[in-house]
Amino acid sequence: MIVRIINAILIVFAACMGIKQGYAMVAGKPEMMEMFGKWGFNKTALVINGSITIIAALLILFPRTFVWGNFLMAAGILLIICLHLLDKDLKGVLIELPFLILNLAVIYLQYPLKNA
Repeated sequence: MIVRIINAILIVFAACMGIKQGYAMVAGKPEMMEMFGKWGFNKTALVINGSITIIAALLILFPRTFVWGNFLMAAGILLIICLHLLDKDLKGVLIELPFLILNLAVIYLQYPLKNA
């Protein structure tokens, strides 16, 4: 029971973070434009990436699309980690790593209301 509650909190946290970061990309916040701009992302690519992130965050909330949402979110985070590694930016990798681990842990713990 405690594990399900913790897992539900982690799911809500992951969804909120995904929506927040996705919105920052779609809105073209200067921090996002700067970070993704150094990797060659233009405004359109950033909007597409942000939209996919928001969709993935929303998919996490529903049992039938839970795994797909986490998969999309983890793939986006992995993309950012790989781009940081191309720049040899270990600080950026260390910032993104907990979010990747969060998505993998949520997948491992499964949807909390699935068998309820």
